[in-house]
Amino acid sequence: MHETAPRTLNEPSRDTPVWGAYDVVVLGGGPAGIAAATAAARGGQATLLIERYGFLGGMGTAAGVTNFCGLHANVHGSIQQVVHGVADELLARIDALGGLNAPHRIFADRIAAQAYDNAALKVAADDLVLGSGARLLFHATLVGVSMDGPGRIRAALIETKSGRFAVLARTFIDCSGDGDLAAHAGAPFEKGTGGHDMMYPSTMFRVNGVDAAVAGDAYNRFGQLMEEAEKKGRKFPRKMPIIRPQKNPAEWRANVTQLSNADGSPVDGTNAAQLSDAEVQGRRQIVDFFQFLRASAPGFENSYILEIAPQVGVRETRRIVGDYQLTEADVLQCASFEDSIGVNGWMVEEHVAGTIALKWQDIPHCRGFNHLPYRMLLPRQVDNLLVAGRCASMTHMGQSAARVSGACFVMGQAAGTAAALALQAGVRPRDVSVPALQQQLEAAGAYLGREQA
Repeated sequence: MHETAPRTLNEPSRDTPVWGAYDVVVLGGGPAGIAAATAAARGGQATLLIERYGFLGGMGTAAGVTNFCGLHANVHGSIQQVVHGVADELLARIDALGGLNAPHRIFADRIAAQAYDNAALKVAADDLVLGSGARLLFHATLVGVSMDGPGRIRAALIETKSGRFAVLARTFIDCSGDGDLAAHAGAPFEKGTGGHDMMYPSTMFRVNGVDAAVAGDAYNRFGQLMEEAEKKGRKFPRKMPIIRPQKNPAEWRANVTQLSNADGSPVDGTNAAQLSDAEVQGRRQIVDFFQFLRASAPGFENSYILEIAPQVGVRETRRIVGDYQLTEADVLQCASFEDSIGVNGWMVEEHVAGTIALKWQDIPHCRGFNHLPYRMLLPRQVDNLLVAGRCASMTHMGQSAARVSGACFVMGQAAGTAAALALQAGVRPRDVSVPALQQQLEAAGAYLGREQA
């Protein structure tokens, strides 16, 4: 910054035009936001989903994840899909577009994930949300809130290409990933500042032109190839590469980068300067790794970089403090809760400096999933707000498991359903009848895991 520049600049007050008034406004169009908006609209509420990109999918599209994690659990040694409801409908739409892989086993066959094509997810999500009756507003960024007294949000303030607007709602659902709406509204949150309490982001990329017949099951051997290269002096930003084929067997996705600040701490996805530096760092790491890939991996000799994700893949920033925080012990001990809204079957997958640290449930001697309690969607100090997705109420280690898309679908569908029930009953979201919520979720196809409590 120029030495003579002032520290602050006074902006004149303004009368902000109102974009519209809704029953429910959802911020963020990732898995949680897709499910929340769909459920709220189906509950008879006038619903608007606000997304800063021109497409839905969240990290699944904007960060190039192209892979659903957490839809499945290892239930007493049998890998089963445990996330249903709105997620099933989205999967069916992706499949109808020819963009869905069969589930594949990862991490020594202990769990399954499911790959999809980005374009198919974008189109399928549009169809699902609009088909529910919800409306979409793309290219809109939250910049603040207007409060209607302590603990109650009156409007979300957004910036668009058409200017600044206020969006009024009776209930808000924060599915932004970073807890932006909740933080602006004064909800308490936690956010790590060092390498032990916030996960490292990655930049994803895809390659095409892979000779699938030659590559075979190369995804089982990349770690070994990296170890051999390291012995010869090559350095990599992290161990445990995840490189898998997409629907087209010539196209593979690569999750291999790790983004840090100069002091080695993880990049903070809510810090604009750090995030800007990380975008450049990610692209440089990708080019370096791709050179290794072409030179060392059979079948990749004629491959090329098809896409570098539009943005850094952020795993963790703010975690809103709610009526209950999901913990590492809850995940590893397969905890049950009376107010279950669905389940999480993913293990603790913590991205620490230089590698990934996994902690598993006692597989196969357990049911392999924990309940997700409704209370983790209810932020303290704000009454007409629910929070769903990776910014919901979890400890750092709990979030290392339940941040993945499967759990985000669960939380989003529950938040949207609860918002509709609360408005119908004229009560706060935290005063919703939990049995009524659970009954409605199960009627909509969701799996709550209650028979294995």
